Amino acid sequence: MGHDRHWFSFMFGLFLSCAVNVLLAQNLPYKAVNLGNWLVAEGWMQEPSLFDGIINKDLLVMEEFLIFQDGTQVQLKSTKFNKYLASEGGGGADVVANRDSASGWETFKLWRVSDSSFNLRVFNKKFVGLENHGGGNKIVAVSDSPSTPETFQIARDHNDPFRIRIKASNGKFLQVQSETSVTADYEGTNWDEKDPSVFRMNIVPDTTLQGEYQLTNGYGPDRAPQVMREHWSTYITEDDFRFMSENGLNAVRIPVGWWIAKDPNPPKPFVGGSLAALDNAFIWAQNHGMKVIIDLHAAEGSQNGNDHSASRDGYTEWGESYIPNTVQVIEFLAERYGNRPNLGGIELMNEPVGVNLESLKKYYKEAYDAVRKHNPSAYVIMSNPLDADSKVLLSFVEAFDRVVIDVHYYNLFSDIFNNTSVQQNIDYIRKERASDLREWSGAWSIQGATKEDYQKYVQAQLDVYSNATFGWAYWAYKCKFNQWSLKWMIQNNYIKL
Repeated sequence: MGHDRHWFSFMFGLFLSCAVNVLLAQNLPYKAVNLGNWLVAEGWMQEPSLFDGIINKDLLVMEEFLIFQDGTQVQLKSTKFNKYLASEGGGGADVVANRDSASGWETFKLWRVSDSSFNLRVFNKKFVGLENHGGGNKIVAVSDSPSTPETFQIARDHNDPFRIRIKASNGKFLQVQSETSVTADYEGTNWDEKDPSVFRMNIVPDTTLQGEYQLTNGYGPDRAPQVMREHWSTYITEDDFRFMSENGLNAVRIPVGWWIAKDPNPPKPFVGGSLAALDNAFIWAQNHGMKVIIDLHAAEGSQNGNDHSASRDGYTEWGESYIPNTVQVIEFLAERYGNRPNLGGIELMNEPVGVNLESLKKYYKEAYDAVRKHNPSAYVIMSNPLDADSKVLLSFVEAFDRVVIDVHYYNLFSDIFNNTSVQQNIDYIRKERASDLREWSGAWSIQGATKEDYQKYVQAQLDVYSNATFGWAYWAYKCKFNQWSLKWMIQNNYIKL
């Protein structure tokens, strides 16, 4: 029979095969939809947002202190010297106050430690703290991991919450003594802008993360379990599977996070309960004749730094050291669901970006073997790196059987679609995209498009992506932006499967 390889096309993505008997047994090609924002939070998708219950989201004000969400990016200007704080060299040296304007080295990413304390992370991922592991009072950015000397509080001026003072773990406030000397040894209470301990804080716009980490850590251990379990039980129900099946879909792709393998007691701040929801999804899918593709959307350490990877601060941490733990997650899922007749496949990782290709291949090989320990025939899906050529994995997958390459193309965000017409968008899909195949949505950059324009555009994608031998998947089933929501598109006659 030879090796069975497929392309999966997401109306953002794609899948290819040659074994007819296997295709028939799996009901290929799949017409699927992604259940995004269900078991892995993406705050941009839902309205009202789950984040609305977290006061101010970016910035919480409680008594005299400011409380930040994880990943909030801030820039701090000394009011006395009118200069920005900066991590010299991007980190690994002193913190100084000698910049006229703020960019990367002058931006600090915040980790929320508790309701009143936080860490500051700099450009090259070092943490700001007291020198000599807290034994001195000079402020430096040299630590690879935060502890007590890297923990701070931000006190606010009650008349102006963006005029602040920063208290270090030694109980003293930071002050700028000169452009090259920032220390934690100030004990005054003066809020005058000529005071060396006063800073003007700027929150960098459009950088706030709204992922699972920010959601659960924002609500905290007392409220997060209730918020998340209510969301899981109401956002997707069996009625949705009935609707999908009745409207021509035969599969769902379900994003999950790495912490699902630790359910019911995942590491903080994550909340247990998503595993039970995934169990329900398999039952509902079986009841309505649908397959389930499990997708590891959020790998430990974050494989792309985005909200949907549950990144804490927007940095990509996933790499060689994370491979064993990530393989364990895949093996957990394969063991739990490998004998389910409606398991359509397991995707090993979603949209890696900025990761070492050889490390990724090593992981894919080990994760593939983990799946095969528990199921000899389930499809194993390998996501093509978003920042690499779409064919970069082709020679690599020659060694495997029943493997799918998942490629995502974002028509909405591609520069090639700037200032193009409706027909030019459609022609590109039919001529250029047809040679590859993709995950998709009905969203595009055309302004003022009519319903008929959308119908033609979506039909062009359907015609092209239906040639993917493993099938296609639409992003997403539900979304507050209508053209991203397959449910809305079906209900409003924009698409007919």
